[in-house]
Amino acid sequence: MPSSRTIAVNGIELYLLEEGQGPLVLLCHGWPELSYSWRHQIAALARAGFHVVAPDMRGFGNSSAPADVGAYSIFHIVGDMVALTAALGESKAAIVGHDWGAPVAWHAALFRPDLFTAVAGMSVPPPFRGRGRPLETLRENGISNFYWQYFQTPGVAEAEFERDVARSMRALLGSGFSDASASLFIDAAKGFLGEVSADRPLPHWLSEADLAFFVGTYQRTGFRGGLNWYRNIDRNWELTAPWQDAQIRQPSLFIAGAQDSVVTGLIGAKRINELERVLPNLKGKLIIDGAGHWIQQERPEQVNAALIAFLKDNAV
Repeated sequence: MPSSRTIAVNGIELYLLEEGQGPLVLLCHGWPELSYSWRHQIAALARAGFHVVAPDMRGFGNSSAPADVGAYSIFHIVGDMVALTAALGESKAAIVGHDWGAPVAWHAALFRPDLFTAVAGMSVPPPFRGRGRPLETLRENGISNFYWQYFQTPGVAEAEFERDVARSMRALLGSGFSDASASLFIDAAKGFLGEVSADRPLPHWLSEADLAFFVGTYQRTGFRGGLNWYRNIDRNWELTAPWQDAQIRQPSLFIAGAQDSVVTGLIGAKRINELERVLPNLKGKLIIDGAGHWIQQERPEQVNAALIAFLKDNAV
């Protein structure tokens, strides 16, 4: 069983789950997740000989959630992982991320190749920095109902998700984002969640006890911290200008579900096919048939096997 503690880093406090000894591996979750999302990986990686640390990321769970929207830029969040590595007494680490945690892992490897010596991302491909601000680009292409846009105004999405947290988490985790039209583009009349019943059956990989853990946490914390990550999308584009067309040269791994709308859409599919443009040292690309977005929870055996094989060969 992992131990837990809270550690002061980068001007905030991070709560983390921790297990094992050996090379350090950081596990970065996404939205709307928690360190608990890595429950199937922590023990498996620890048994394989790694010191595994999975924090509640900035704005989530038991970690600090600054009130300022500007405190959630990619610089702040990568800075947390840099400071966490130092606080753990290490000068090298492998970093793994899922969903929003994947851009954190990719950018950590991009910004600090001296520190993060191997990187794995799940569900979200590495950064292809476009020629314009992402939200502006959406508007210029006539798109006004993408979920990134829906999340921009503080209070709007929070009100929807916090109205009935149990229903919201059942919908968010239970859907797997397998239907792009339903999950990524917003019907103003239905909101992000659409018409999901409170007693919708859960997928086989998510128990009622698992769901209750997420629900209890988000009932206590609300959703604002995680949503603030989305409110820095254009700012992150501005901040990362020095890394335009830069490559991540460390050993890398990509994992995703074949039914995940993040990677099956037009842009996502193109990025999957061009991973080597950004990842010239890509060691593996695992697309798991029949799986959706919450890949490390849906298919833990396959994800664990791929991660362990990759880390045994590449983690320092």
